[in-house]
Order: sequence, then structure tokens, then C-alpha cells
Amino acid sequence: MTPDLAIDVHGLTKRYNGRTVVDRFALQLARGRICGFLGPNGSGKTTTIRMLCGLLKADAGSGTCLGLDIARGGAEIKRQVGYMTQRFGLYEDLSIRENLDFVARLFELPNRRAAVDDALQRLGLVARQRQLAGTLSGGWKQRLALAACLLHDPQLLLLDEPTAGVDPKARREFWDEIHRLAAQGITVLVSTHYMDEAERCHELCYVAYGQLLARGSAAEIVAAAGARDLEDAFVRLVGQAQDNFAAG
Repeated sequence: MTPDLAIDVHGLTKRYNGRTVVDRFALQLARGRICGFLGPNGSGKTTTIRMLCGLLKADAGSGTCLGLDIARGGAEIKRQVGYMTQRFGLYEDLSIRENLDFVARLFELPNRRAAVDDALQRLGLVARQRQLAGTLSGGWKQRLALAACLLHDPQLLLLDEPTAGVDPKARREFWDEIHRLAAQGITVLVSTHYMDEAERCHELCYVAYGQLLARGSAAEIVAAAGARDLEDAFVRLVGQAQDNFAAG
């Protein structure tokens, strides 16, 4: 275990009904870094994220998340990680404040009211705190979901396509907040399909067919692929992966 690594995993593998959806995945991510997690739909991104935060048990492989063994430390990992799912997962018939208070209860925070007040202030939700979550736009739901992720002061954020379906202004504001959090030492692994978001990450991982195909900065991946830009590089990587997959 290396103390300055938030994620240090090797050979992570997950199979469903004999099909390998994550194949010997490895990642070492330093604390305070933003890593973009990219790849086609069905490439194993969500499954990998769930193994990292202790929601799924790997069929093979080992490693640590925040220094905790992913095979045995799932319960403690969950208390130190903020996980934002693809779909809005809070209660639409509760207000913003009520949702945050509910999450604070789940984490058994000793001073719930102060934690909720801080989260409301941090994400600009104070004026809307009595509004029902179900009446919020996509951008405001996104803010609420991120506020819930931050309530327990996590050291690692695992964000699964957090800006899907959100307007450009809300996406920009979200990413400004992500960079503020990273500057405070919080590590972020974020999956996205947007190239402009990928270019705002410190480093990138690109996966297809469950395998890690490329790792590095956007400039490094483009150069290694001999591509015009990041999107062109990913097209080439997928093409190579398809050829390898077809060849068996």
C-alpha cells in the first residue's frame, strides 16, 4: 500500500453468467487528482466503480481504496467515499433539506443540522432548501446529489456520469466545484462521455470490452494514438479493441 494513493488496484475482474465485464483492471490514482473514466456504454465503468466502493465483490484481483482492502473493508470504504450514481437516487417527495437530513442520519453524523447547513451553503442550495426534489431541474438535482455525497466529508468521490442530460451551464458549474474539491485534497474518479469534460481531468482512463486500453493525460493519449484530437484517439482505440476482440 502506498500512502499517497487513493486508489491502488490490480487485476480486478468481474464476470456475469460466464461473460467477463471487467477484465484485469488496474489503476493507481494519487490523492487530490481528477481522473476521467471513459469508454463506450457497456464497457465496465459502472461495474468497476461499484467494486472500488465495496458495493460489488471482485471475482479476481486485489487492492486498496483509501488504504482499505477492497475485499474486506467494504463497510469502512463506504463511510469514506462519496458515490454519485448515474440516475438521481434521492427521494423526490422530500425537500432538499429533508433529503440531506435523511442521508446525514444514515451516516450517523453527530451534528446533523450543522452538516446539512454546510452542504446547503456549499452547493448554493439555501434558497431552495424547502423545495421538493421532484420539482427540481436536472442541474439542481445534480447539485443536491453532490451535496449528499459531500455530507460526511469523503476523501474520494466516485461519480458515475454525473452530468448526463444536464445543460452546459450547469455542467460548467459542476466542474468548477469538482476542481475546488480536488484543490482541497479530495480525489475524484468521474465517468463521462463529454470530451470537454475529459479535457478538464488531470488524467484519463479509457476502457472498452472491460479492458483498460489507455491511461494518461489527454495530450499523451492523443499523441500515443497518432490522432487529431481526443475523440479521434478514442475512435482508434475502440477500433483496435474490436479487432483484438474479433481475433479472440
